[in-house]
Amino acid sequence: MNFKDFAMSRKSARGFLDKPIPKDLVDEIIEAAKWAPSSYNTQTWHIHAVAGDVLDKIRAGNTENTLAGKPHNRDFPYKEDYEGEHRQRQIAVAIQLFDVMGITRDDKEKRMDWMLRGFRQFDAPVSLILTYNKYLEPAAISQFCLGSLAYGIVLAAWDRGIGCVINGQGIMQSDVVREHAGIPDDESILICIALGYPDDSFPANHVRSTREDNKNFVTYQGFSE
Repeated sequence: MNFKDFAMSRKSARGFLDKPIPKDLVDEIIEAAKWAPSSYNTQTWHIHAVAGDVLDKIRAGNTENTLAGKPHNRDFPYKEDYEGEHRQRQIAVAIQLFDVMGITRDDKEKRMDWMLRGFRQFDAPVSLILTYNKYLEPAAISQFCLGSLAYGIVLAAWDRGIGCVINGQGIMQSDVVREHAGIPDDESILICIALGYPDDSFPANHVRSTREDNKNFVTYQGFSE
Protein backbone atom coordinates (compact mmCIF):
# COMPACT_ATOMS: atom_id res chain seq x y z
CA MET A 1 0.00 0.00 0.00
CA ASN A 2 1.38 3.44 -0.91
CA PHE A 3 1.30 6.29 1.57
CA LYS A 4 -1.75 8.03 0.10
CA ASP A 5 -3.84 4.84 0.27
CA PHE A 6 -2.65 4.17 3.82
CA ALA A 7 -3.35 7.73 4.98
CA MET A 8 -6.82 7.62 3.40
CA SER A 9 -7.56 4.29 5.09
CA ARG A 10 -7.17 5.82 8.55
CA LYS A 11 -10.25 7.04 10.37
CA SER A 12 -10.99 8.17 13.89
CA ALA A 13 -12.13 5.46 16.30
CA ARG A 14 -14.69 6.43 18.95
CA GLY A 15 -15.62 2.97 20.21
CA PHE A 16 -13.08 0.48 21.59
CA LEU A 17 -12.94 -3.13 22.67
CA ASP A 18 -12.47 -3.85 26.35
CA LYS A 19 -8.95 -5.04 25.64
CA PRO A 20 -5.77 -3.55 27.12
CA ILE A 21 -2.88 -2.41 24.96
CA PRO A 22 0.49 -3.74 26.13
CA LYS A 23 2.94 -1.10 27.29
CA ASP A 24 5.51 -2.42 24.80
CA LEU A 25 3.12 -1.78 21.91
CA VAL A 26 2.44 1.77 23.10
CA ASP A 27 6.19 2.34 23.29
CA GLU A 28 6.62 0.91 19.79
CA ILE A 29 4.05 3.37 18.46
CA ILE A 30 5.82 6.29 20.13
CA GLU A 31 9.20 5.03 18.87
CA ALA A 32 7.91 5.27 15.30
CA ALA A 33 6.03 8.56 15.78
CA LYS A 34 8.93 10.48 17.35
CA TRP A 35 10.55 10.83 13.92
CA ALA A 36 7.96 13.45 13.07
CA PRO A 37 9.38 16.81 11.91
CA SER A 38 10.59 19.05 14.74
CA SER A 39 11.61 22.69 14.40
CA TYR A 40 15.42 22.89 14.64
CA ASN A 41 15.28 19.33 16.01
CA THR A 42 14.27 20.81 19.36
CA GLN A 43 11.75 18.00 20.03
CA THR A 44 9.80 20.23 22.39
CA TRP A 45 7.34 17.55 23.39
CA HIS A 46 6.53 15.29 26.30
CA ILE A 47 4.13 12.35 26.29
CA HIS A 48 2.37 11.11 29.42
CA ALA A 49 0.89 7.66 28.71
CA VAL A 50 -1.90 6.67 31.10
CA ALA A 51 -4.07 3.58 31.48
CA GLY A 52 -5.91 1.56 34.11
CA ASP A 53 -6.82 3.20 37.40
CA VAL A 54 -5.03 6.44 36.52
CA LEU A 55 -7.08 6.91 33.35
CA ASP A 56 -10.28 5.94 35.19
CA LYS A 57 -9.65 8.70 37.75
CA ILE A 58 -9.15 11.23 34.95
CA ARG A 59 -12.39 10.10 33.30
CA ALA A 60 -14.29 10.39 36.58
CA GLY A 61 -12.93 13.84 37.38
CA ASN A 62 -13.67 15.16 33.88
CA THR A 63 -17.26 13.93 33.87
CA GLU A 64 -18.03 14.86 37.47
CA ASN A 65 -16.73 18.41 37.02
CA THR A 66 -18.60 18.78 33.74
CA LEU A 67 -21.89 17.58 35.23
CA ALA A 68 -21.34 19.92 38.19
CA GLY A 69 -21.06 22.85 35.77
CA LYS A 70 -17.39 23.59 36.41
CA PRO A 71 -16.02 25.81 33.60
CA HIS A 72 -13.55 24.27 31.20
CA ASN A 73 -9.95 24.85 32.19
CA ARG A 74 -7.26 24.42 29.55
CA ASP A 75 -3.63 25.45 29.85
CA PHE A 76 -3.53 27.95 26.97
CA PRO A 77 -5.89 30.38 25.24
CA TYR A 78 -7.83 28.83 22.40
CA LYS A 79 -10.74 29.62 20.10
CA GLU A 80 -12.94 26.83 18.84
CA ASP A 81 -16.03 28.80 17.86
CA TYR A 82 -15.64 28.03 14.19
CA GLU A 83 -17.25 30.14 11.49
CA GLY A 84 -18.05 29.91 7.79
CA GLU A 85 -16.74 26.88 5.91
CA HIS A 86 -14.93 25.60 9.01
CA ARG A 87 -18.19 25.48 10.91
CA GLN A 88 -19.94 23.82 7.97
CA ARG A 89 -17.38 20.99 7.92
CA GLN A 90 -17.70 20.56 11.67
CA ILE A 91 -21.48 20.29 11.38
CA ALA A 92 -21.23 17.86 8.44
CA VAL A 93 -19.22 15.26 10.36
CA ALA A 94 -21.40 15.74 13.46
CA ILE A 95 -24.47 14.99 11.34
CA GLN A 96 -22.80 11.80 10.08
CA LEU A 97 -21.94 10.69 13.61
CA PHE A 98 -25.33 11.50 15.09
CA ASP A 99 -27.12 9.80 12.22
CA VAL A 100 -25.31 6.46 12.59
CA MET A 101 -25.65 6.65 16.39
CA GLY A 102 -29.38 7.37 16.17
CA ILE A 103 -29.09 10.68 18.00
CA THR A 104 -31.82 13.11 17.00
CA ARG A 105 -31.68 16.88 17.43
CA ASP A 106 -34.20 16.86 20.28
CA ASP A 107 -32.83 13.81 22.12
CA LYS A 108 -31.12 15.60 24.99
CA GLU A 109 -30.28 12.40 26.85
CA LYS A 110 -28.38 10.82 23.96
CA ARG A 111 -26.66 14.09 23.08
CA MET A 112 -25.47 14.42 26.68
CA ASP A 113 -24.30 10.81 26.69
CA TRP A 114 -22.30 11.44 23.52
CA MET A 115 -20.68 14.53 25.00
CA LEU A 116 -19.75 12.66 28.17
CA ARG A 117 -18.19 9.88 26.08
CA GLY A 118 -15.79 12.52 24.84
CA PHE A 119 -14.95 13.60 28.38
CA ARG A 120 -14.34 9.92 29.19
CA GLN A 121 -11.97 9.76 26.22
CA PHE A 122 -14.44 7.39 24.56
CA ASP A 123 -13.62 4.71 27.17
CA ALA A 124 -10.35 3.90 25.41
CA PRO A 125 -7.86 1.75 27.34
CA VAL A 126 -4.95 4.16 26.82
CA SER A 127 -4.56 7.92 26.62
CA LEU A 128 -1.46 9.76 25.48
CA ILE A 129 -1.33 13.29 26.91
CA LEU A 130 0.90 15.63 24.90
CA THR A 131 2.58 18.52 26.70
CA TYR A 132 5.31 21.11 26.20
CA ASN A 133 7.38 23.24 28.59
CA LYS A 134 5.68 26.44 29.73
CA TYR A 135 8.80 28.54 29.25
CA LEU A 136 8.20 28.20 25.48
CA GLU A 137 5.05 30.37 25.59
CA PRO A 138 3.86 31.82 23.29
CA ALA A 139 4.35 28.32 21.95
CA ALA A 140 2.94 28.30 18.41
CA ILE A 141 6.01 26.55 16.96
CA SER A 142 6.05 23.97 19.74
CA GLN A 143 2.32 23.38 19.29
CA PHE A 144 3.00 22.85 15.59
CA CYS A 145 5.66 20.27 16.49
CA LEU A 146 3.25 18.46 18.80
CA GLY A 147 0.71 18.44 16.00
CA SER A 148 3.14 16.66 13.71
CA LEU A 149 3.93 14.21 16.52
CA ALA A 150 0.20 13.57 17.02
CA TYR A 151 -0.24 12.72 13.34
CA GLY A 152 2.74 10.39 13.57
CA ILE A 153 1.13 8.68 16.55
CA VAL A 154 -2.22 8.07 14.87
CA LEU A 155 -0.55 6.72 11.71
CA ALA A 156 1.87 4.50 13.62
CA ALA A 157 -1.01 3.18 15.71
CA TRP A 158 -3.21 2.55 12.67
CA ASP A 159 -0.35 0.61 11.07
CA ARG A 160 -0.45 -1.72 14.09
CA GLY A 161 -4.21 -2.21 14.20
CA ILE A 162 -4.79 0.37 16.93
CA GLY A 163 -7.48 3.02 16.49
CA CYS A 164 -7.13 6.59 17.77
CA VAL A 165 -9.08 9.76 18.19
CA ILE A 166 -7.44 13.08 18.96
CA ASN A 167 -9.58 14.30 21.81
CA GLY A 168 -9.75 17.84 23.18
CA GLN A 169 -12.61 17.07 25.57
CA GLY A 170 -10.42 14.68 27.51
CA ILE A 171 -8.18 17.49 28.77
CA MET A 172 -10.81 20.20 29.29
CA GLN A 173 -10.31 19.89 33.05
CA SER A 174 -6.54 20.22 32.96
CA ASP A 175 -6.16 20.29 36.74
CA VAL A 176 -7.74 16.83 36.95
CA VAL A 177 -5.48 15.49 34.20
CA ARG A 178 -2.39 17.08 35.74
CA GLU A 179 -3.10 15.66 39.20
CA HIS A 180 -3.71 12.05 38.23
CA ALA A 181 -1.18 11.80 35.38
CA GLY A 182 1.57 13.37 37.49
CA ILE A 183 2.26 16.15 35.00
CA PRO A 184 4.77 18.71 36.32
CA ASP A 185 3.65 22.30 36.86
CA ASP A 186 6.19 23.55 34.32
CA GLU A 187 4.47 21.73 31.45
CA SER A 188 1.39 22.86 29.51
CA ILE A 189 -1.15 20.26 28.43
CA LEU A 190 -1.97 20.61 24.73
CA ILE A 191 -4.10 17.62 23.73
CA CYS A 192 -4.70 13.94 24.38
CA ILE A 193 -5.01 10.98 22.04
CA ALA A 194 -7.26 8.04 22.96
CA LEU A 195 -6.00 4.66 21.75
CA GLY A 196 -7.54 1.20 21.64
CA TYR A 197 -8.49 -1.76 19.52
CA PRO A 198 -11.45 -0.53 17.43
CA ASP A 199 -14.85 -2.08 18.07
CA ASP A 200 -16.15 -2.80 14.57
CA SER A 201 -19.70 -3.14 15.92
CA PHE A 202 -19.70 0.47 17.12
CA PRO A 203 -21.56 2.48 14.43
CA ALA A 204 -19.51 5.68 14.72
CA ASN A 205 -16.35 3.76 13.82
CA HIS A 206 -17.66 3.46 10.28
CA VAL A 207 -17.90 7.21 9.77
CA ARG A 208 -15.24 8.66 7.52
CA SER A 209 -14.77 12.40 7.20
CA THR A 210 -14.08 14.00 3.83
CA ARG A 211 -11.39 16.38 2.62
CA GLU A 212 -11.67 19.35 0.30
CA ASP A 213 -10.35 19.25 -3.25
CA ASN A 214 -6.86 20.71 -3.45
CA LYS A 215 -8.13 23.50 -5.69
CA ASN A 216 -10.16 24.85 -2.77
CA PHE A 217 -7.20 25.50 -0.49
CA VAL A 218 -3.99 25.33 -2.57
CA THR A 219 -2.52 28.04 -4.81
CA TYR A 220 0.43 27.51 -7.15
CA GLN A 221 2.77 30.24 -8.34
CA GLY A 222 5.76 30.04 -10.64
CA PHE A 223 5.22 26.47 -11.86
CA SER A 224 5.52 25.52 -15.53
CA GLU A 225 2.61 23.47 -16.81
